[in-house]
Amino acid sequence: MNAFDSLSPEIQDHLRQIAKTSGLAPTEDSHERMAAAWLEKLDIFEKAVKDNKLVEVAFFGRAEERGALVLTFSGSLLNVGPLVDGARRCEYASIGMRADVPPTATDESSELAADLELEEPAQFVKGPIKTSSPLYKIAVAKDELEPNDEEALLTQVTQELAEDFIEVNKTLIG
Repeated sequence: MNAFDSLSPEIQDHLRQIAKTSGLAPTEDSHERMAAAWLEKLDIFEKAVKDNKLVEVAFFGRAEERGALVLTFSGSLLNVGPLVDGARRCEYASIGMRADVPPTATDESSELAADLELEEPAQFVKGPIKTSSPLYKIAVAKDELEPNDEEALLTQVTQELAEDFIEVNKTLIG
């Protein structure tokens, strides 16, 4: 089985849409390279979660004090910082490829519009973006951390993942 066929129909659809907006030819070869890159990014994300003492969850309440690290169906990253004085520092990284969204965006005082749930988009009242692709993975710190320490950890992991994801795009997609 090839990489593209191993992905869920929802992720296949997302990759097809990204191919259209990225300038890649809508060919099986393009889709296969994108799928291989997506699977590599998933492995990198899962390793980072484990290595940084994060744990995956299926649900993250918008009023939760802690922060979260998110991987979307399109392979974008969302860093939802801990709640401090009613707001969160949030970062969005699309990891290149997409021409229809900013490569990165940050909002120092974001507010989630709804809870975060797998297979549903993240939505913001105020944030770096209005709506994300559906969420594929949500990870939170295993240990309770001070908000500044948790924000620093999530920011560091997001930056490392973004760099790794860009390298995967260069290597596998070109």
